[in-house]
Amino acid sequence: MNKWIAYALVVLLPFQFGCSDDNKEVVQPDPDLTEAVLQERVVTENLTHPWELAWAPDNSIWMTERGGKVSRVNPETGAVTVVATIADAESRGEGGLLGMALHPNFSTTPEVFLVYNHVTGGEYSEKVVKYTYNGTTLINPVVLFQGIGALNYHNGSRLLITPDMKLYITTGDAGTVQWAQDLSSPNGKVLRINLDGSIPADNPFSGSAIWSLGHRNAQGLAYANNKLYSSEHGPEKDDEINIIQKGRNYGWPVVNGFCNEEGEKKFCQDNNVVEPLVSYTPTIAFSGMDYYNNNQIPQWKNSLLVATLKDNTLYQFKLDQAGDKITETTEFYRSKYGRLRDVLVAPNGKVYIATGNGSNDKIIEISRSN
Repeated sequence: MNKWIAYALVVLLPFQFGCSDDNKEVVQPDPDLTEAVLQERVVTENLTHPWELAWAPDNSIWMTERGGKVSRVNPETGAVTVVATIADAESRGEGGLLGMALHPNFSTTPEVFLVYNHVTGGEYSEKVVKYTYNGTTLINPVVLFQGIGALNYHNGSRLLITPDMKLYITTGDAGTVQWAQDLSSPNGKVLRINLDGSIPADNPFSGSAIWSLGHRNAQGLAYANNKLYSSEHGPEKDDEINIIQKGRNYGWPVVNGFCNEEGEKKFCQDNNVVEPLVSYTPTIAFSGMDYYNNNQIPQWKNSLLVATLKDNTLYQFKLDQAGDKITETTEFYRSKYGRLRDVLVAPNGKVYIATGNGSNDKIIEISRSN
């Protein structure tokens, strides 16, 4: 062998390719691409029926409690600062102060949207109200939508603002099941309005806030993949995860879950009913949900995270690339924290869950330990 070739093989190649034990470069894996080992931390406790968690641009968590409190939570220290107590919010059974959404441009447009039950004319009812945050408290309430029937159960109600600046509202059937199919009633629907309370011109039913119908009691909303996802309580069977589509019928009270029973099939055909992505029997009481797509917990990317009340479990529903199907389901924290009411995904990839046990409720942070 030519001595220069031999020299290159023996002396130079180890340096070129990092094969020398003394000079070997250890390439560290990108932590964002390795599967996360999950850890939990109680952020704050001694809460009473927290219902909604929302992330604010100043890296605080906004929270509603069913009794009427709106608060800001410091996710690092757990300090809770009450922003407002909604005086006319009336908590009965499962009713009270429920969903909340912050304006997408909250730093420059500090508007807070709330939906809650109250008493008007002696009747228990539900309304959506917009407030302005002045840096200390909520002021200037403006009623955007009212006259939603209420009861001590089946009140919905989540709020979500999509990138096109439309406000979506889930409503329950308030125990009157026929309302879900009645286009003159806002109950048992997903509603869609502008942020000033007006009706969008492109809504499916002219002059109506109704976006979809045939819902029993949807308590979760998430927007991803240019789709609106919801979680919904069934009766004794068929809790559902749905993709909400414009003007479509979701079957309640005639249809539970899939169109697979003899009494359901004709109604599904006649009313173009949308079947769920998944249904659960017996029921597990789906509640709040959020969409995860952060590298910090890569095994959760492109997934819906859904809290359950009856099942005391956090569900991960992995979606296909298009977001049209659930490809894998994983369960976390079964019975560890009791009833789980809401899920919030922070921009940094941490996840926050609120319990709904009614006493000593908590906000728990989930993050990666590695």
